[in-house]
Amino acid sequence: MLRIGIIGLDSSHAVEFTELLNNDHNPYHVKGGKVVIAYPGGSKDFDLSISRVWEYTKILKEKYGVQIVDSPEEVAENSDGILIESADGRVHFEQFSKIVSYKKPVFIDKPMSLSFKETSKMFGIAEKYGIPLMSSSALRYAEGLCKTLSSINKEDIIGVDVYGPMPLQPTQPGLFWYGIHMVEILFTILGRNFKCVKAINNEDHDLVVGVWEDGRIGTVRGNRKGNNNFGALIHLQKYTKFVDINAFPKPYYASILEKIMEMFVKGIAPIEPDETKQIIRFIEIANQYRQ
Repeated sequence: MLRIGIIGLDSSHAVEFTELLNNDHNPYHVKGGKVVIAYPGGSKDFDLSISRVWEYTKILKEKYGVQIVDSPEEVAENSDGILIESADGRVHFEQFSKIVSYKKPVFIDKPMSLSFKETSKMFGIAEKYGIPLMSSSALRYAEGLCKTLSSINKEDIIGVDVYGPMPLQPTQPGLFWYGIHMVEILFTILGRNFKCVKAINNEDHDLVVGVWEDGRIGTVRGNRKGNNNFGALIHLQKYTKFVDINAFPKPYYASILEKIMEMFVKGIAPIEPDETKQIIRFIEIANQYRQ
């Protein structure tokens, strides 16, 4: 039974993961470890971060019996695998740098960081210390997406249109806050080798167009008009396949947590570092077009 530590209790993901690991009666319980220790964190200049720390810390401590400590280093010292769940992508590099020397496998929730340069540096540090490192949106592992992809021949895919909600946060520029979910879906379907990106936006919508090296085109449509559903249209040579991200009852938090736990046990990250780096670069370029 692995001891799981969490750094950052300002995201609902910290509570979701703890529930799935620590509650044996949850129908989607993920086996193999328990959250035993956590560092609250929180960013004072980011209201959606600092305003939630107290509530989520209280839940983990009182409902799940998690030990609350004063530093990321204490979490790393007393755990076998680490979840960096801080909502603020700006702090991930610093938090990771503080715990990497403990040589524990690490999952960093999206976004891994807010720059390609910083993301590349984090993977370089992880390689130096010989630890598996993974970062991803949970939507990559949504049952609706995975089952659709398993039912088609990926070589027949000629293009993809992904859509979803895209609220904005000043401290997490452009697509880094919610747009990253759609970009993650796009890369899961088309692969990592994009060639160029362009984008347009207004007050209510963002539209990002990426061209892959093999000529295929993928789009991301983000809206701020109230439709909170994620989905995609996968265009194949003879037909178009609709992907309903929420078509199955299994939460995508459980699906990604299974992958994380597998990494913690086997020591192999399920996503190549280059793919995560390209996702961050794709967002960086798209953000340059935003007004």
